Amino acid sequence: MKSFYLTDAGKVRNHNEDSVIIVKNDEDSYLMAIADGMGGHSAGEVASSIAIGHLGKYFKESFRNMSKVDAVNWIRDTVNEINTLIFSYEKDHPESKGMGTTLVTAILTKDYLLFGNVGDSSGFVMKNNNLHKVTYDHTLVNLLVSAGELTKEEASVHPKKNVLMKALGASTEVDIDIFDCDMDISEILLCSDGLTGMLDREQIEKVLLSESSVEDKVNKLIYKANNRGGTDNISVAYLVRFESGEDKW
Repeated sequence: MKSFYLTDAGKVRNHNEDSVIIVKNDEDSYLMAIADGMGGHSAGEVASSIAIGHLGKYFKESFRNMSKVDAVNWIRDTVNEINTLIFSYEKDHPESKGMGTTLVTAILTKDYLLFGNVGDSSGFVMKNNNLHKVTYDHTLVNLLVSAGELTKEEASVHPKKNVLMKALGASTEVDIDIFDCDMDISEILLCSDGLTGMLDREQIEKVLLSESSVEDKVNKLIYKANNRGGTDNISVAYLVRFESGEDKW
């Protein structure tokens, strides 16, 4: 098992509102997560930091001997706690009005793989050398595509393509999407929209299939996103479960 994560401000923004983590607990279960913050006066940075800090700390402290059903409930409960923390911070700091954050997370144990998602940060898996997107972006244009009012091509250049329909901190309650994923996968990739806004799935897949180290692949993805404009903060969390000849756990 090999993993690496990195975040970069990009080429346009002068500060980074993303937060990212990969952590292993004493049961050798892994938590991966990326939060992409939003809001003025550094509020986005605060929101994403609250989300990732609380999630990582709580995972190490409380994620023990959990069945898949228990893990799903743990994700939902923890995300709602994070939402309450962000919502409370905004109430106590009026200058942070409008703050919030996306969250995409993956939990990998010996028995199951779960993804959770709120917003437009993405989760992918590699299976048989094909990269598959697991999560669903909670954006206005995605709703319009689902309703048949926009094509995917039109959505990719739509002026409101970054308008979110869900985020942590946006309301008193939040409903996170949970995805129960096939365990027969070799790699997990999480990223903020700073990557997917610059590189499509095929371009990301090509980098991940290259003969490079885990660290080099992550750096290469960020380099390519910046090379194409780097209009947003870029965050990547990448885990390789096994390589050729290795045991799957």
